[in-house]
Amino acid sequence: MTTTRRKVTLRVLLGSVATLPVFLSSPLYAQENGSPIQLQQITVNSGEGGEASATGPVKGFVPERTATGSKTSTPIEEIPQSVSVVGREEMDDIGAQKVDEALRYTAGVFAQPFGPDQDTNWLYIRGFDATQTGTYLDGLQNFSYGFGGFLIDSFGLERIEVLKGAASVLYGGSNPGGIVNYVSKRPTGERLRYVEAGVNSFGNGYLGFDIGDRASDVVDYRVNGIIAGGDGYTDFAQDFRGVISPSISWSPDAATKLTVLANYTHLDGTHNGGAFLPYYGTVQNTPFGRISRKANFTEPSIDTYDREQASIGYELEHTFENDWTMRQNLRYGFSHVKEHSLYASGYAGWSPTPVNGDYDLQRVNFRHDTTVNTFLVDNQLQGAVTTGAIEHTLLFGVEYKYFNIDQMQQTGGATPINPFDPVYGEPQGPMWDPYIDQNLKRNQVGIYAQDQLRFGDGWIVTLNGRYDYVSDKSEGLPAYDDHQGEASGRAGIAYEFDNGITPYASVATFFNPVIASLSPGEQAKAETGQQYEVGIKYRPEAFDGLITASFFDLTKQNVVTGPFNNQTQIGEVNSRGVELEVQANITEAWRLTAAFTTYDLEVIKDDNAALVGNRPYLLPETQASVFAQYTVLDGALEGLQLGGGVRYVGSSYADAENQYKVPDVTLVDLKIGYEKDNWGVDLNVTNLFDKDYVAGCQTLTSCGYGEGRKALLKAHVKW
Repeated sequence: MTTTRRKVTLRVLLGSVATLPVFLSSPLYAQENGSPIQLQQITVNSGEGGEASATGPVKGFVPERTATGSKTSTPIEEIPQSVSVVGREEMDDIGAQKVDEALRYTAGVFAQPFGPDQDTNWLYIRGFDATQTGTYLDGLQNFSYGFGGFLIDSFGLERIEVLKGAASVLYGGSNPGGIVNYVSKRPTGERLRYVEAGVNSFGNGYLGFDIGDRASDVVDYRVNGIIAGGDGYTDFAQDFRGVISPSISWSPDAATKLTVLANYTHLDGTHNGGAFLPYYGTVQNTPFGRISRKANFTEPSIDTYDREQASIGYELEHTFENDWTMRQNLRYGFSHVKEHSLYASGYAGWSPTPVNGDYDLQRVNFRHDTTVNTFLVDNQLQGAVTTGAIEHTLLFGVEYKYFNIDQMQQTGGATPINPFDPVYGEPQGPMWDPYIDQNLKRNQVGIYAQDQLRFGDGWIVTLNGRYDYVSDKSEGLPAYDDHQGEASGRAGIAYEFDNGITPYASVATFFNPVIASLSPGEQAKAETGQQYEVGIKYRPEAFDGLITASFFDLTKQNVVTGPFNNQTQIGEVNSRGVELEVQANITEAWRLTAAFTTYDLEVIKDDNAALVGNRPYLLPETQASVFAQYTVLDGALEGLQLGGGVRYVGSSYADAENQYKVPDVTLVDLKIGYEKDNWGVDLNVTNLFDKDYVAGCQTLTSCGYGEGRKALLKAHVKW
């Protein structure tokens, strides 16, 4: 919105108590004894959790502002790229217990491509894998490499934001398809007492709490956590996790705010099954039928997973007398993960089909021990200036990222197993020498600038530029020492009409530094590419809603291709498509979210010329979903909530040659709830009709079943 059209300037400072200065074209006057008196400017304190906050709660299903798309608190319609936000209420309504479950109704996101995974949130955006390089926590990268990364529990999140398309100009190297930013719960300055408990139909239960209050006039606090455990969907699968996330805010004056955010996470258990299975036996029947979707071909007596994770950081903000604002976001993280498991890898001789009637599955005996230390700091300076008729919101930043991983990976001897009559407990072979035993350090420094220009009673122009220098050094096996620098940019334009329609267009370049050895001592260079996007965002006047339609053309270059130990970097993949999304609080009783995605994914260049023109395996080109909920507002059934959703996932390929397909699937979800005064109870059922399906295959020997019907009964109380 512009000051010339609406005479209002709305400015919310990221991570601080927001203010709403209202400026009229002429001073305000009152009368006293017949003489005019000029009134003082009025400032309205909206609070951290107000509707205009970029980090606070989302009202129903409809977000207003985001900091993910520009690193400044900005209305979503002013970002020249598609942005989706899933708030706490939507997560609870659809019964999401993990981040990947929360994003199953989001346009452009393909979640859980291998089925459920208790220790990883698998996410693809616009056809590209965001799992390791595309996730962020409170604006700082949640980078992962190998098995070294951080698992974020969704109970501690206020919202999940998805910025689609190239984002390295803001975040310094990331998944080209887009990023997912997890926004933590933080102190609101209000009394909060909330307890929630639940259990699902597999026998996995949890108890969560969320407590906050004011400790003094200048100090607020909040602490949330969860304890959960029990059985999983497949045989032998079980887990126990404990998470606690304390935070405290200190505001000595109206211009300064410091928020400290900490987390400790523990997770241990036995791996789930239903994955790493051959195409022949899951998608296609064998003479013995199909492999059970609940089968787990690990060895339960030796299978272990253990994660210890901790982080602490702060968000510091100070506004100077000239209205320029300095921010510093900092976090240190530590993670130690140890795993030992067996998993299937095709039939005899690692074949995707049985050989000479031998239906035994080969197994891989795998173990790793991984320790990660990270340190990230993002320094920002934001201010507003006016040049003639143009209003500028300027942002300058310097960001430093440090990532250190000490990892060991090894395999060993493993016995085969009959998938139709498995026998467990046989002695396994000894572990062999590690094939990876290294200490890898990455140092990255980025400088960036952004100008958000507003002029001409509705025009919005966004200009970004960034340069990053990345240094990778590995000692051990494998060893290398490499460094590189890369620039990225974005230019976007939009026009905000009075009727709520905002068409936009943007072009962006990106880079994503890659950790991979092409040959002994040679490190892969960064992936690069560009994106073109046009779209329309619409906030209707008839109801509270946000409707987005986006059209994009995204190309990723320098893709690593070729067989193991003989890889090249000549690959190129193009993703061209359309995304439609509706988020609406139609009335006080009705709320709805709907999405439609269709792509044309194509290999443009590859080490194997026969693959050019094919679609990358695993990825569906069409997805659609809708979830609606109705709440009875009066009468004898007041507080009753009825909701339901339908999710469609199109067919995908199981192989790079595009000869084997994974069928499409339509899934139905159900929600029944009751809310009264300060308590409520909900029943969420996903995959209501217990559809037996394969979620995806990344080769003919690695397919994963989707999760069967799951009922979650939960209750909460607040006071």
